[in-house]
Amino acid sequence: MPQRFTWKKAEKLKSRKLIEQVFKQGKSFSLFPYRVYLLLLPADAPAPLQAGFGASSRNFKKAVDRNRIKRLSREAYRLQKQPLLDRLKEKGSSMAVFFIYTGKELPDYKIATEKIGVALQKIIKEIA
Repeated sequence: MPQRFTWKKAEKLKSRKLIEQVFKQGKSFSLFPYRVYLLLLPADAPAPLQAGFGASSRNFKKAVDRNRIKRLSREAYRLQKQPLLDRLKEKGSSMAVFFIYTGKELPDYKIATEKIGVALQKIIKEIA
């Protein structure tokens, strides 16, 4: 059976409290053009991996541009998250991740995919 690349509602980081917690207590690293924040959660979280995406209104005045960046980032994440998800299930833990696009120009799909992939690999190494 072919693998399905889904991103379910429970996997979306929407809780304001949890997002705030990720920024205050979580670790972060930069991988241009993204800044990645991550926080290990207790195993009883609603999903083993929750992710959120953002783009600065300072750099991108038009909501259309910010939405495009987030859409590209989400798509790149959705297609490449499986190894990280498998690793978290293997460890029996949960994680919340937030990606912020910090670049000044609109990215193309290739750059977004490449950088999100590298960031996910770095996260896998960090939790190993």
